[in-house]
Amino acid sequence: MSPSLDIYPAVPITSNGVATNGLKKSQPALDGFGTRAIHVGSEPNEETGAVIPPISLSTTYKQAAIGVHKGFEYSRSGNPNRNALEQTLASLEAGGAFGLAFASGSATTATVLQSLGPSSHIVSVNDVYGGTFRYIRRVASENQGLEATFLDLELATDDEILSSIRENTKLIWIESPTNPTLRLIDIPRIAKLAHSHPSKPIVLVDNTFLSPFYSSPLLLGADVVMHSLTKYVNGHSDVVMGALILPPHHAVLADKLRFLQNAIGAVPSAYDSWLAQRGAKTLHLRMKQHGINALAVARALQAEADVANGAVEEVIYPGLPGRTEASRKKNELAWKSLSPHARKFVINAGFVNESDPEKPPVNGFPFSGMISFRIRGGQTEANAFLTSTRLFTLAESLGGVESLAEHPAQMTHGSIPPADRALLGIGDNLVRLSVGVEEEEDLVEDVLQAVKAATGSA
Repeated sequence: MSPSLDIYPAVPITSNGVATNGLKKSQPALDGFGTRAIHVGSEPNEETGAVIPPISLSTTYKQAAIGVHKGFEYSRSGNPNRNALEQTLASLEAGGAFGLAFASGSATTATVLQSLGPSSHIVSVNDVYGGTFRYIRRVASENQGLEATFLDLELATDDEILSSIRENTKLIWIESPTNPTLRLIDIPRIAKLAHSHPSKPIVLVDNTFLSPFYSSPLLLGADVVMHSLTKYVNGHSDVVMGALILPPHHAVLADKLRFLQNAIGAVPSAYDSWLAQRGAKTLHLRMKQHGINALAVARALQAEADVANGAVEEVIYPGLPGRTEASRKKNELAWKSLSPHARKFVINAGFVNESDPEKPPVNGFPFSGMISFRIRGGQTEANAFLTSTRLFTLAESLGGVESLAEHPAQMTHGSIPPADRALLGIGDNLVRLSVGVEEEEDLVEDVLQAVKAATGSA
């Protein structure tokens, strides 16, 4: 079953940017993505007129009488900087109304899964982030009896998906694109199937790889969106944080998660919240350049893959059509699933299919900054590439302004058993790139010299 094109809006849709945690409720946001990023949650300070919100490090707040205060009692329960960040996030994730910030992406995952209660069942995409897999298998399974079915949500049929949902299925966990093989999941399709089932499991989308700029899962039918704010939203590799964003019709679920946020206490500091909000102000600018640079690097790697016995076996970048029927289908889904504001940027930047504007541009289009590729050879060649780059730093994580490269099998996905990694296509020659916002030509040159140095090709 394929979603109709009208599921994927091609024109801007407003987000209400509702404030949470006692903040002043903002009016429906009619402004564009970048304008909201800069202004929502960052109103000038009423007391001093400061344009940049001050950092509130106080752990406790004066009460005029018992229970009479200015919206804050204790900083674990609410902090001006965290609340401001949550308001920004609810505005940026189109369709969002409630934002909740956590101390890390892993803390966010833990809170969501704990909210399901004991002896629950979830369906998860099989190519899930290693840390999420570890928490499901080693923590939630042992401590709360959580059962999980890992399913290839990209290729599974409707019947396979529906048959995987049980009476006690509370959640369907989606990553799209997946980490690190960049599979794309048809979110409207999964949401429609989930919501049609008597169990009506919640559909959660981890939107970390695309950020609120390139994808708007809530507009596509998701119930909850998750982010590791450590990555693109903060964007400067100096904060560890996670977040959940929910739409207006999930106020009850938002209240439950907010209760757990406070009760468990895995909340970010005021300073980290301030830093993440600072980073979010330039999210739209950074994501545009991440996408443009990644497309250029992907094209260069694809050209190398097209050469007989070239240094590259396969390039995985959903914004690029590739050379196989599967990659072209992925490219078409990426095109249809662009957020309204990303589609506007892509078209205005000249990435258009002249013969049929409804179809993806024939030479590709920007689609975030994540690329995976298979270098010709194995672990030896992958290691040689990772130690031959000049601008791509060998390190875990992603989404910062600087370019990073890593080896999933030995690093981010080392917690997944080798047999499972093999089934997922996470082999020894797979390399993952997080393309930064440096000069495009410098990044292309660096990648090409490194793959050639690693494989001994001319």
